[in-house]
Amino acid sequence: MADAPSICPTILFTDAKAAIRTLKEAFGFTERSLFEGEDGTVLHAELAYGNGVVMVGSRGRGGVFDKTMADAGPTGVYVVVADVDAHHARAAEHGVEIVMPPTDQDYGGRDYMARDAEGNVWSFGTYAPGAAG
Repeated sequence: MADAPSICPTILFTDAKAAIRTLKEAFGFTERSLFEGEDGTVLHAELAYGNGVVMVGSRGRGGVFDKTMADAGPTGVYVVVADVDAHHARAAEHGVEIVMPPTDQDYGGRDYMARDAEGNVWSFGTYAPGAAG
């Protein structure tokens, strides 16, 4: 458990399979697990980047979490990357909507923002919350 992240964003998508493809191909995540229902619906998936994990599932399956998230808006996720410009280029090559190009921030980080097909905002940057420095 020492290597497991203690915070994992969880996002439900109308088209979870398309979201997983974007996370892997455009943003460089690695698929750790994928559980599908008999109809191919994504019940639960875990995708890793560095030592972080995002959990993904399909909307409309029922259950407490799905019902609670039914009226929730898009979410925002921040991911620390080593090379913002290269990461941005990869995302742009895959046709991801870039909301803000790589930008140096006043607090010392460099980051960019992208929006996935379902409206969630993904920020990728060098700023590492809680890191000494």
